[in-house]
Amino acid sequence: MRLLQAVIVSPAFVFAACYGGEKAASSSSPADAGTPAVVTFHAKDFAFEGPAEVTAGLTTIKLVNDGPGFHHLQLVRLDSGKTVADLLTAMKNPGPPPAWAAFVTGPNAPDPGHESNATLDLAAGSYAMICLVDVPDGVPHFAKGMASALMVKPAAVVASAAAPPAADVVVTLRDYAFTLSKPLAAGKQTVEVHTEAAQPHEIEIIKLAAGKTADDMLKWMMKPDGPPPGSGIGGVAATVQGVNVRFDADLTPGDYLLICFIPDAKDGKPHFTKGMMQVVKVS
Repeated sequence: MRLLQAVIVSPAFVFAACYGGEKAASSSSPADAGTPAVVTFHAKDFAFEGPAEVTAGLTTIKLVNDGPGFHHLQLVRLDSGKTVADLLTAMKNPGPPPAWAAFVTGPNAPDPGHESNATLDLAAGSYAMICLVDVPDGVPHFAKGMASALMVKPAAVVASAAAPPAADVVVTLRDYAFTLSKPLAAGKQTVEVHTEAAQPHEIEIIKLAAGKTADDMLKWMMKPDGPPPGSGIGGVAATVQGVNVRFDADLTPGDYLLICFIPDAKDGKPHFTKGMMQVVKVS
């Protein structure tokens, strides 16, 4: 999430990042013929733990939230020989990220103790994994060390093309709205996300607690006193045109908030302030 990062972050964010490191339970699994590879990262206060190198190709990135608060995983491709340190330095400046930093996507923020995922065709190259969430104190987690390097190496051999999971619902991200091909339903489903706008957008899904509203959630993000009035399900972090990404969600009946926290390219205001948030009912 700048997203949830923003969602669960607060509306006072600028593209940022997070450091990380180990954990035997974090792993990468090669793809069987025709299926995506699976790579698992764990998030905690304030680090990512998982492999430092993976293989290019269709990949499901799984994020397990081991922390007491919200975290997400934003992938940023670093071009022109730039490093994670260069990205962190650049992100200290206001405004959009530099041209050599491409915000690709990634799994958005799940509740503590839960997981989320994102499946995409991961191109070879050098990447940063960062966390833009800034709840509860308004300081983005990348500024607390939650940023790590990830090298995506070319596949040694050309394998038969893996097929992405079939989509049950397609969500299109525009300036400034979510368009669903059909309503979300209770149960397990795969959601495909397309961005049609020139600037990045994200989708964070939050299940609102009974009797709570979107305004209650926004107020809590601005001043997170007590338990949040909703539960982070996940979604996808900042995504640009041309990136085909899917995520899985297992929904129960209730009201859900779809929200984008990305700062606008023109005025820096989060997209939800421009109308990019909506409540949908799942039955």
